[in-house]
Amino acid sequence: MQLSQVKAIITGGASGLGHAVAQYLVAQGGQVALFDVNEAKGQEAAGALGGHFYRTDVTSEEGVAANVAAAREALGGLNVVVNCAGILGAGRMLGKEGPMPLGTFATTVMVNLVGSFNVAKAGAALMQHNDAGEDGERGVIVNTASVAAYEGQIGQAAYSASKGGVVGMTLPMARELSRFGIRVATIAPGIFWTPMVDGMPPQVQESLSASIPFPSRLGKPEEFANTVGFILGNRYINGETIRLDGAVRLQPK
Repeated sequence: MQLSQVKAIITGGASGLGHAVAQYLVAQGGQVALFDVNEAKGQEAAGALGGHFYRTDVTSEEGVAANVAAAREALGGLNVVVNCAGILGAGRMLGKEGPMPLGTFATTVMVNLVGSFNVAKAGAALMQHNDAGEDGERGVIVNTASVAAYEGQIGQAAYSASKGGVVGMTLPMARELSRFGIRVATIAPGIFWTPMVDGMPPQVQESLSASIPFPSRLGKPEEFANTVGFILGNRYINGETIRLDGAVRLQPK
């Protein structure tokens, strides 16, 4: 897929990794629609990019379907979905105040896993009708997991389960959607500079950087965005999860 021909929906597009992807695609000549729950930041980001913004709860089936349809209309088509919306959902199974409320676990899975599936299936339902391009390609879905899907730390049971689910659904989704010419891939980032990290004390930031073998620093959002671009441009990447982590392997805590 030529990046200049991209018409993409990006969830979590108002900040962090999602916003970096939006900036990258627009710089390559693509068009973007940002889905986010933060309306103020979303409107500002979309305005700066010349894109479109839709306040979206990714766990709402009807809301997502309506916004995906509206985005396709505004963009004049839809051939890419990038799922970056997510929450940490940190908390111990047995904490100081007792067992984790089931709602905490369920909410994390709903946003990170169910939300990703929800937007992906709404996007695929429309992309299946696109004209076939080279190799019969009609669209690409890129999901965001985490290295915590493989080495979840103490306090990450909910988060790791949600991201492990994203990894687990990548191949079966790719297999199913292959008959429509829609590819599915996932990126599992390690420790990246995000608004959350910006708010941490310098010593914590330094400790995180030191834990990464090479390069011994946090990942840059633009490196994540470049990886999305690589996936979009290489049609032979399908059904795969790519770790983007500087060789880090998370310790138990």
